[in-house]
Amino acid sequence: MRLDLLLVRLRFSKSRSIAQRWIEEGHIRCNRVRISRAQHAVAEGDVLTLPLGRHVQVIEILALPERRGPPAEAQSCYRKLDAHPPIAIAGAQTRPRPAEHEGQSLP
Repeated sequence: MRLDLLLVRLRFSKSRSIAQRWIEEGHIRCNRVRISRAQHAVAEGDVLTLPLGRHVQVIEILALPERRGPPAEAQSCYRKLDAHPPIAIAGAQTRPRPAEHEGQSLP
């Protein structure tokens, strides 16, 4: 199945044109290889790395969906490989909360 179609059917993208742009910009990895062609073939067992918002999500494809169904149906076709909270994307820094610095002087 084409990668752009898979992203739409798994509900990671609202349309194929958005998915195609996302792929062509080089944001998606399949089995640790950067993908830049929307027609890249994806099969069951492949691992995709997707930047979602300010985080990265790693998923394994369990089944290829036949349609863009409800979210529960789409989620049954993949499993998240991240055991921990999402990985922050480089450059997306967060500032510590003031309560973390109680009793310490700030520079």
